[in-house]
Amino acid sequence: MPPDPMMNFLARCLRPLACLAVIAGALAAPAEPARQILVRAALSDDAAQQRELITSLTGRADAALVALLEAWRTDALFRYAPAEGTALVVQLTGPKDDEGRQAAVRIDTGAALVDAAGQPLKLAAGDLKAVEHTTSLRRAMKAVADLADLADPDPARRFKAVQTIGQAQDAAKLAPLQARLEVETDAGVRRVLREAIALVQLKDPQDATRIAALGTLKELHTLASTDFIKRALKEAEEARNQPVLTAAREALRAVENHRSFVDFFGTLFRGVSLGSILLVAALGLAITFGLMRVINMAHGEMIAVGAYTTYLVQNVFGTGITLPFFGLSLGLPGLDLTGGAYQTYFLFALPCSFLAAALVGIGLERSVIRFLYRRPLESLLATWGVSLVLQQAFRLMFGANNVQVSSPVYLSGNWTVNDIIFGWNRVFVVGFAILIVFGMWLVLTKTPLGLLIRASMQNRTMASCMGVRTERVNMLTFGLGSGLAGLAGAFLSQIGNVGPSLGQGYIIDSFMVVVVGGVGSIGGTILSAFGIGGIDQVLQQYLPVVAPGLGWVPGIGGFLQNLAQDAAVFGKILVLAGIILFLQWRPAGLFVTRSRSLED
Repeated sequence: MPPDPMMNFLARCLRPLACLAVIAGALAAPAEPARQILVRAALSDDAAQQRELITSLTGRADAALVALLEAWRTDALFRYAPAEGTALVVQLTGPKDDEGRQAAVRIDTGAALVDAAGQPLKLAAGDLKAVEHTTSLRRAMKAVADLADLADPDPARRFKAVQTIGQAQDAAKLAPLQARLEVETDAGVRRVLREAIALVQLKDPQDATRIAALGTLKELHTLASTDFIKRALKEAEEARNQPVLTAAREALRAVENHRSFVDFFGTLFRGVSLGSILLVAALGLAITFGLMRVINMAHGEMIAVGAYTTYLVQNVFGTGITLPFFGLSLGLPGLDLTGGAYQTYFLFALPCSFLAAALVGIGLERSVIRFLYRRPLESLLATWGVSLVLQQAFRLMFGANNVQVSSPVYLSGNWTVNDIIFGWNRVFVVGFAILIVFGMWLVLTKTPLGLLIRASMQNRTMASCMGVRTERVNMLTFGLGSGLAGLAGAFLSQIGNVGPSLGQGYIIDSFMVVVVGGVGSIGGTILSAFGIGGIDQVLQQYLPVVAPGLGWVPGIGGFLQNLAQDAAVFGKILVLAGIILFLQWRPAGLFVTRSRSLED
């Protein structure tokens, strides 16, 4: 009797469901350990039963399963028939003795093979028979090994495994993914499982399945699915399949809207972190320039001092370092710390960076600045010359190339919230900047030094007449401002490379922050730092997008288009132009600092 076509069709439809049910049952309630199933398959002489047993291991959470399957495929598993008892499957491990024998491990228990007296047995591979395997069995083993991480206890490994399988779009792995979704408890892994299943279903020949998959991708709107949706969109356009085309467009629109959301808040966070660095650097400048009226063009080199100090502390905590040091090859021994002790180097580098920059600042004030008070042009030229000298000194001490400061583990990771990445190093910078601002407020308003600083800055002559040692106050104030710049350098070392010209990239921005906020105004400096940092990041993010539309500008449209391709440079130009226009409107900045000095 010829086979019924309808029955064949139903059989083909129900076969994947049956496979799914078997795998789901195995995942939900494994009745037998994976090792024992593997042993039963190895001892079986029925090839079909072997394949069935190996396939049932799909998704099993056994860390040794992949290694055992690989050992089987490479003829490293052996049958061992003891004089009494049933046959065993063993693996030989360890070095061989003089007779070529090795220690044997039982596969069913993972324990060492012992004799009746409980002593370890050593066997020779030549005396044993390797467990046989066929091409179809090896194929089944590979399929199990590829899906082994689906049941790994670590959610991060499960996440990565599911993501890899989904991006491969292998229809043969659809059933294991759906089975895993039924038992998965981690929300993040469940989300990527749904995405992976939808990506695999995009290759399904049925329109209804592809439309449902695109609906899932629209709901999830993950950035990783963009290229797959675009590919489905292109295929639908070529096939003129309007239902699939509509679903693909809607899914792509949802992903792009989500991308805009991620870009906006990611840019906002980067702007806040950049503003925090500018704030710490500009706080020191707000003291030396805003309060003391000294134009210190070497302030950027104080930032570099802090960064290089962090680099030295890192190497001292490690294996040490040999510096060129003006051609003398100076060697600094290391503490050879490892693990958690070494990772604390950055906590020690912060106060060291502050002190090193403060000492350099005090030395600069005692040797140069104290002779140039109330002479802004001369102080500008003198400190500019000092900055050039310090840059050359950095080259001679540390070399002309950039040096790399590695971030400790507690600053190397990130939090990902709705695809927005919050780097731990940037979060740390923001938090520490807030602490520095609070500390500065306490110093200036709640300490005797702060009282002396405010008195000297408001009316230096009157303070001197009242017995205030203004020269000493000037020295400590300049040291405080330079120390804050050193802290900014320590933060910058965690975000980029450290080089002799590091400070030059921030000195202009720091002056702009102080001027826009209001010379001498700490509150204005805070608002200005976050404002300039945020605008700079926004322009760098969106200028490449709007660049093609600048061609209409008469006369200079082409020039603006070319300049906009370098978003960082064009962004800084626009920020500078905006600041110039702002200062035309408010020459004194956001907040005007009132002083009792007759010069003001």
